[in-house]
Amino acid sequence: MKYIHSSETLTIPEGVSVTIKSRIVTVTGPRGKLVKDLKHLAVSFVPKGPNTINIELHHGVRKNVAALRTVRSLIENMITGVTRGYKYKMRYVYAHFPINVNIEENKETGTPLVEIRNFLGEKIVRRVTMLPGVDIEMSTNVKDELVLSGNSLENVSQSAADIQQICRVRNKDIRKFLDGLYVSERGNILEAA
Repeated sequence: MKYIHSSETLTIPEGVSVTIKSRIVTVTGPRGKLVKDLKHLAVSFVPKGPNTINIELHHGVRKNVAALRTVRSLIENMITGVTRGYKYKMRYVYAHFPINVNIEENKETGTPLVEIRNFLGEKIVRRVTMLPGVDIEMSTNVKDELVLSGNSLENVSQSAADIQQICRVRNKDIRKFLDGLYVSERGNILEAA
């Protein structure tokens, strides 16, 4: 069944500007600027006032209509990123061998690099390069905690996932070996008032 016309409404808060040119969305706010390419989706953006944009789709099947809400959520996440930012906290979990984590700078890209040593007593040094725009630091008041922060939810969460995935336990019973680095808390850098 085809839906003749479907639309989602996006409201833009004060202090944030959203510009859309040929389905490349640019969101600018007090914390910076984010750009996302949505050319692969056949949706149209119609301005309905100074602070409102309609995301519309004509003659779409159910799968295309589902993409409308996804587009709205992506842009809302970008708006939250440029106003309040995103922060993920990760904790080290170990039973016997203490995990050593160092934060360095990648020589080629200049982005932060996480080095994980002594995971389950292994000699392998695991390295994860952070995605662009992601800052990482050791927590000052909590032992064995990393704090990842940035404006792009996708980059911050993917960097946290990369760190967690590189510390998967292999060839052992995962019910017994619970060691690793896990996301303990998700939130915003500037909390809502």
